Amino acid sequence: MTEALGSTATPESGRPEDEVASKKGRRGGKRGKKGPLGRLALFYRQVVAELRKVVWPTRNQLSTYTTVVIVFVVIVIGLVTVIDYGFNQAVKYVFG
Repeated sequence: MTEALGSTATPESGRPEDEVASKKGRRGGKRGKKGPLGRLALFYRQVVAELRKVVWPTRNQLSTYTTVVIVFVVIVIGLVTVIDYGFNQAVKYVFG
């Protein structure tokens, strides 16, 4: 069988490195060695690290976005009201 480019097989043993690591009994690095509280603390640290990467909007951007959403919702409410009124009148006309 031909080997793919970038294969991790070593020419001496012919086994991939992943297979060698799994034979030694490793369970996934840091997560395999910690208990439930350690994993929970790791999760919390990762959440905080991801929240630091978030680009938060400025107060001006937030008020602009809020205004746009409120105007859009009012327009959709008006559209649905008009359509509902039209269907109501059509049903009254058909069924009397």
